[in-house]
Amino acid sequence: MAKRIHVAVGVIVQQGKILLAKRASHQHQGGLWEFPGGKVENGESVQKALSRELNEELAITVLSSQPLIEIVHDYSDKQVKLDVWWVDQFSGVPKGVEGQPLEWATRETITSFEFPKANVEIVEAILNSNVF
Repeated sequence: MAKRIHVAVGVIVQQGKILLAKRASHQHQGGLWEFPGGKVENGESVQKALSRELNEELAITVLSSQPLIEIVHDYSDKQVKLDVWWVDQFSGVPKGVEGQPLEWATRETITSFEFPKANVEIVEAILNSNVF
């Protein structure tokens, strides 16, 4: 069985828009857009991992987050468990610390971005919510 990777994912909302980041071409699913986040380390809570990853990747500090959806997805080479959280309050101005391009998507434009297959359910959950 493929190794399961536990990932904390942030759906970062500001002024009716959601922040997306583009994966580097050398990464798994490279060149596709994603919701920022990263791996949950052993012994780390999902909220702690989310805060740490968003600080490392975007230089923001999470002030408030709520669970949105959990997704388990099998790729041919690995399995991912995505713990997805709304991030509706944060401090700082998001920037691509690792050089990744960032875009703010609206309800009208979010479906025009190309996402990894595991993220399709996140987009559906966002569009079915009353938060965005």
